[in-house]
Amino acid sequence: MDVPPLIIQTAGSLAAILALAGLAWWLKLGGDPRLESEEGVRRAAGEVEDGFTPVAIACDAAGTGALARDASGRVMVIRRHGNRFAGRVLGPSAKAAAQNDGKLVVDPGEPRFGIVRLSVPDPEAWAEAIDRVHGRQHA
Repeated sequence: MDVPPLIIQTAGSLAAILALAGLAWWLKLGGDPRLESEEGVRRAAGEVEDGFTPVAIACDAAGTGALARDASGRVMVIRRHGNRFAGRVLGPSAKAAAQNDGKLVVDPGEPRFGIVRLSVPDPEAWAEAIDRVHGRQHA
């Protein structure tokens, strides 16, 4: 029986893919990280900006993001990026708005970072805090 080379190549590629997937599972790579505690948010904020020490924290209900405010009033938004977390200290171009469904929409003003939607306690207060940092008043 003569097996076409394409079949052998496809079977070899499939075996290699399954072996790599098994290795990643065994090493516990990837996963579904969550920000479910204030300590996790503090750690993520410290990784984003060395020395950022939050005094107020709000975790997203799903654990996919958070907000943190430091003693000087700076606000950081943190969101999941793959299997890690990325964050930005909000600058003058940032905007925030509380929606009727209880979510807070934060636009950090950086197109590459994107808009972040969070289900946090008291979204109106966070929107006001973000606007107050930059001298704007919430409409």
